[in-house]
Amino acid sequence: METATAASTSAPISNIPAPKTVESLGVRRNVLEELALKILYMSVELTLRELSHRMRVSLSVIQEIFGAMRKGLLVEIKGISEGTYLITPTSEGKARALELLSLNHYVGPAPVSLSDYVERVRSQSVRNFAVQPAEVERAFRHLVLNRQMMNQLGTALVSGTSIVLYGSTGTGKSSVAEAIPEVYHDRVWVPYAVEIDSQIITVFDPTVHRQVEQPATEEETDERWVLCRRPRVTVGGELTIDMLDLQFHPVSKFYVAPVQMKANNGALIIDDFGRQRMRPEELLNRWTVPLDRSVDFLTLVGGRKIDVPFDLFVIFATNLDPAKLADEAFLRRIHNKIKVDFMEREQFKEIFRRLCDQFGLAYESSVVDALVETLTRELKQPLRACYPLDIIQQIRWAAQYQGVAPRLDRDTIAQACRNYFLAPKA
Repeated sequence: METATAASTSAPISNIPAPKTVESLGVRRNVLEELALKILYMSVELTLRELSHRMRVSLSVIQEIFGAMRKGLLVEIKGISEGTYLITPTSEGKARALELLSLNHYVGPAPVSLSDYVERVRSQSVRNFAVQPAEVERAFRHLVLNRQMMNQLGTALVSGTSIVLYGSTGTGKSSVAEAIPEVYHDRVWVPYAVEIDSQIITVFDPTVHRQVEQPATEEETDERWVLCRRPRVTVGGELTIDMLDLQFHPVSKFYVAPVQMKANNGALIIDDFGRQRMRPEELLNRWTVPLDRSVDFLTLVGGRKIDVPFDLFVIFATNLDPAKLADEAFLRRIHNKIKVDFMEREQFKEIFRRLCDQFGLAYESSVVDALVETLTRELKQPLRACYPLDIIQQIRWAAQYQGVAPRLDRDTIAQACRNYFLAPKA
């Protein structure tokens, strides 16, 4: 869990007060009672306070649920512990829990309703973040970009919609794409799960969502929601068309949200676009409406479709020609198209200088000038953003092999180029 920094200039995020009654949770009573019974069955026995913690709801809600389950002869009191009842399922309760587990195995925090989820996503839209030059400068400070590129990126981010970064291989598109989400330094609420017609969709994913410490407050917080940095999801060649819809587990019988739903209120990076396991037109056809209307349609088992917000900044990064990947109608829906080109000489040298500082090498401007001449004149290579790191790594590896300290000079650079580049054609 990260701690929210005091330096953040974003407006404080409003707290979500903890509901005190079952009715105020926004989820049907039977959904909560069934979840409580499954959790209790899996745990054998729990105190009301422990059940409250497992379900992420207030103790008063659990007491209300317990009263209903006890009246239905599904649970019984085993004793008192830590000032609350210690309860266990009755034989009838165990039989009912097994029936419920055959329908789905979800035993996590209580879900939020679909309507509450939609309202929350809309209220903390990525388009609400006020992108300013200072944030853009901070996010890209580790990269060497010219002023025109910075202005283009800032303008694209203000749109809060989508961008395609295109250009030749090795120009730094992936690095630029990975830096874009760093512009967002505020926080949003992400639910553990969403419920629709007794179907559970899990949303919070600790591998994607970076949880932050909640600010101190006098009132209890609705713990069904997790306070996180704006989401940042990256997919590459592993992306398939199935990953863009609800993932139903035939054994557990509940759903996992698709990548774009996990990325709501944040950014989704599609790296190496055009090289996925599905055809580009499949993805483009799937997202024509979401990109245009900010609404996505997901399909439940049985065929029912639900609409959820498509509120994310989508970043396509590709070294293929966008005009050959998508038709004009789709490219029109990607409002920002930025070419990431080769480096100018001074940019190339600045990357080299920074990397020398990083790896403890003495930087020699004249040596790098000679490298530039070798690349452009002898090897007929453009100045790609990836070359400085790749060449320095070659120098470091050679030094490690020879048991000497790495150094930057014409000889070590020449050896690095021989190892790294194909021999020029005669």
